Amino acid sequence: MNKIIISASILSADFARLGDQIREAEESGVDWIHIDVMDGHFVPNITMGPFIVETCRNISTLPLDIHLMIEKPEKHIKSFINSGANRLSIHVENNPNVHRTLQEIRSMGGIPGIVLNPGTPSNSISSLYEVIDHVLVMTVNPGYSGQYFIESNISKVKEIREHITKNDLAVKIQVDGGITPKTLPLVYDAGADVFVVATAIFKSTSGIKKSISDLRESIVK
Repeated sequence: MNKIIISASILSADFARLGDQIREAEESGVDWIHIDVMDGHFVPNITMGPFIVETCRNISTLPLDIHLMIEKPEKHIKSFINSGANRLSIHVENNPNVHRTLQEIRSMGGIPGIVLNPGTPSNSISSLYEVIDHVLVMTVNPGYSGQYFIESNISKVKEIREHITKNDLAVKIQVDGGITPKTLPLVYDAGADVFVVATAIFKSTSGIKKSISDLRESIVK
């Protein structure tokens, strides 16, 4: 069984204790720190920018996994990478020059990923596998943490895994939205490798350490 990658989303963290919570998550074994960037246009919410990325970089040495839910992401790549971002994911839905933008992320030293909203089919990214490191499948509609997992997107994860396997590609599948110890095994069995978790880590009554342990143990047969 392959080791799963857990990317802890600080969207659900207590920002009054952000440093302590990130350090506790790191000490408890998360692999990446996930930062959701929203502009109030592409999605209804407004959240974090390069300053928060820089803050997280000063707190942790873990890879910073940035999800850009913004219009014209190509205008902001350099500022996020300069702030300490490692991985930058952009949406296929809002970028007419998506192939070039992904190339620019890599040319600036970032690791590029492509994101699919729940209503976007898997074949919409068929021409992009050559320029990405990972596909992020949204299992909720982007914009807010704490939403319920959309189970119909499990089939999309399976389709993408079949394409990756068939073509012998070194591309990861990341899932984000409603990931808990109950839903993680569903997308893991479908072929996902990376699991973005917000509420089930930072708002769990079990605490950060126990919650991360429960997520890893959820796939132990």
